Parts: sequence; structure tokens; C-alpha cells
Amino acid sequence: MELIGAMLPFIVIMGLMYLLMIRPQQKKAKETQNMLSSLKKGDSVVTIGGLHGIVDEVVEANNTVVIDCEGIYLTFERRAIARIVTKGETATATQTEELGTNTPEDSVDGE
Repeated sequence: MELIGAMLPFIVIMGLMYLLMIRPQQKKAKETQNMLSSLKKGDSVVTIGGLHGIVDEVVEANNTVVIDCEGIYLTFERRAIARIVTKGETATATQTEELGTNTPEDSVDGE
């Protein structure tokens, strides 16, 4: 009985460590893995180095991602992606505005 009384605080401390430290870390790792496995072309992402870009290609064979950073294509390991900013449909949808044509209209002079 004395042995159980001596071991009880140790067991309680180990249980608290699991609940407060190990379990949240496992949950975060699982969320990160799900995020990385859901990467697809057109997603707007940020790398662990702070580089912003749009996913151009996901290579499953060697776990790499090709990112378009304003016309410069860079290849990263998949685990180098820190977060997905926007998903594919909203990331590639760019608004175009009507700029008109470069042909002269009727001049004001009446020519």
C-alpha cells in the first residue's frame, strides 16, 4: 500500500504531461499531415521561409511541390509548406477589367 502511495504522484504527473504536452503535439502533427496531403494545383501557400506563391504542380513520387512565385518556378519539399492561404478555386480566380481598345474614337475637333 505504501508503494502505491509513493508511485501515485509520479503516475499523476505522467498523466498530466501526456494531456498537456504530448497529446496536443500529436494532434497538431496530424492536422499538418492532412493539410500537406490536401495540397493541389492552384492553392495559394506560404513556405516555412515566408515565401508566398501558388502551387503549380504536386509531384507525389518524390514528395515535392512546384510553386509559382510571380513567374519564377521553385521546387520545394512538401513539408516545407507552412500553411495554405487560400484553396485552388479562389486562388486562381483573378478579376479582369475592361481596358478598352487602343483605337481612336471620334475626335472632339470634328475631323
